[in-house]
Parts: sequence; structure tokens; C-alpha cells
Amino acid sequence: MLGIIGGSGLYEVDEIKILDEIEITTPYGEPSDRYIYAEYKGKKVIFLPRHGRGHKYPPHLINYRANIWGFRKLGVKKILSISAVGGINPLLQPGDFVVSNQFLDFTKVRPVTFYEGIYTIYDEADYKGDLVDEYMKNDRVVHIDVTEPFCPDMRKIIFSIMEEKGFRYHRQGTYAATEGPRLETAAEIKALQRLGADIVGMTLVPEIVLARELAMHFASINVVTNLAAGISKERLTSDEVIEMMHQKNQEIKEVVLSFIEKLPEKLECQCEEVLNGAAI
Repeated sequence: MLGIIGGSGLYEVDEIKILDEIEITTPYGEPSDRYIYAEYKGKKVIFLPRHGRGHKYPPHLINYRANIWGFRKLGVKKILSISAVGGINPLLQPGDFVVSNQFLDFTKVRPVTFYEGIYTIYDEADYKGDLVDEYMKNDRVVHIDVTEPFCPDMRKIIFSIMEEKGFRYHRQGTYAATEGPRLETAAEIKALQRLGADIVGMTLVPEIVLARELAMHFASINVVTNLAAGISKERLTSDEVIEMMHQKNQEIKEVVLSFIEKLPEKLECQCEEVLNGAAI
């Protein structure tokens, strides 16, 4: 099943039938909100507003582990992430879509793994009989490979949708994940640019890492809402982020609907094998 994580209202489309709103408890606490269980053209999908409805949680206080674990409990194997980012690469323009292929992690205080050795938190009630359970029940330390962190098959589907619809997009981009909630300094953006970052945001990590630790497929569609500090000559505001996401709302929904329709049940990539040989 597909899980979609992003802003509130992604599921507010006439063609999507809401089947239920599911409240989940996890060993890690409460997720950001209730999960929206829905159907589109015969396919089941689950939505979760990353910051909670009403944007209650700042990026550094989102309960990422609860969010991703809740998806697992509901049977989600694939996650599509939608997020707003600042543009660092001079080729990017506000309103562009960027399909990430790499990330740089500069977060600081967030729990970043499910596998904490003797400190691992685990609930037998969530048992599914896979390697996740084996590793967690036995307090294993796990080092997953993130050489290519994003699902290649899901990314190809996104490319085809963008081409089909004629939306301006970029097939790759390195996402620099910062802690927030403050925006970055011009010096920080300059340093990130030298390190190869194309876009900057505050939510991809540890979201993608946690999903990969559960052997899920993960792809990220980012909307450049403004130019980053020092690249933009204007003072940065949240208003411009909100306004750009509002402008792109219809296009985002079109992409999401097409993605739900085109995503096959079985993908041919190696994402689900990432836990093989990863435990010590």
C-alpha cells in the first residue's frame, strides 16, 4: 500500500473517496495526526499531514518515528513525500519541482533510528514476522546502506508524470536537511552550496532514513517555494512559502493522483532488501 506524507489537504480532492480516519498508537508516542485511509480508482492509499492539521508541530518536534511506524502498522510499503524547499542551485526557480536523489544531513536533536541496540523500543503487538521484527526483538544494531536512498522505480514514475503533464521539474537534486525551525544564514547556505546541495529543507531527515530502516520504498517531490538565504536578495518570510504552495496546489494534486494510479503493486528495485546483512 502507498502512504503519502505532506501538507494538510492533499486528500481533499473530489475523486478521492475517504474511507476512514485512523488513530494509531505506537511505541514511540503519537503520530502527527490521524491517518486518512482513502481510495482512488480502486487503489487504497493512506495520507498523513506531516505537521498535523493546522500545522501544529515545528519540524524539529515532529514525531518522525511514530509517523513512519504508524504507516508500517497500517501495511504501507511505499511512501511518497511532498515538501516545500528553498532553492540553492542557481538553475532552480520558485515553483520548480525537484525529485531528490541524494541528501545531506545537518539535523541535530532528532531520533534517527529504530534500532538502538539494548535501548531498542519494541512492542510485540506490532509483530509482522520480518527482519525488522527479528532485529528489534534481539536488540540488534543495524547499519543500513543509503548509497542511493530514494527508490529508483518510484522516481521513474514521477518523471513520466512530470513529462506527461509538462510541469517544469528537475530529475535530481541533493536535499540539505537542516534542524530549524529558524531559516539558514547566508553563510550556511554558501557552505551547503559548496558541499553540493541544490535545495534546503527541514523534514526529509530522518523521515527517509526511518522508512528505509523498515525496508520501505521512498520518493520525494519537492516544490521550490523561494530562493535560499543570500541567494534571494529579499528578506525571507513564511508568507511566500505558503503562497507558492497555494499556487502549486492543483499541480501537486494532479501529480499525486497520477502517481497513485500508475504505481504498480510490485516494484523491481532492491529497496526491500536493504536490511539483508545490515545487522551486527
